[in-house]
Amino acid sequence: MTFIPAALGLYTVLNITTFFLFWWDKRAARQGDRRIRERTLLLFALMGGSVGAVTAQHMLRHKTRKQPFCGLLFAIIALHIAAVVVWAFFAGTV
Repeated sequence: MTFIPAALGLYTVLNITTFFLFWWDKRAARQGDRRIRERTLLLFALMGGSVGAVTAQHMLRHKTRKQPFCGLLFAIIALHIAAVVVWAFFAGTV
């Protein structure tokens, strides 16, 4: 298996997992069950699940007004965009 397909597979799994964690936390909030720590949600977003996090935020309407959570998630997304730009620049594709 080459690097790109493996990276895309990992990226997909991380985003699906992150979406699921947001869904689980939303469900727990509604039912009064034990919640998932914001730190855990942000960690999964930082590891590569930021698309899943933002998708879950909008689809589930979960953690959309909570600060500093939204600001930290925005910073993670900005970091990911910057990393892709730097990687593309040094890979010679830009």
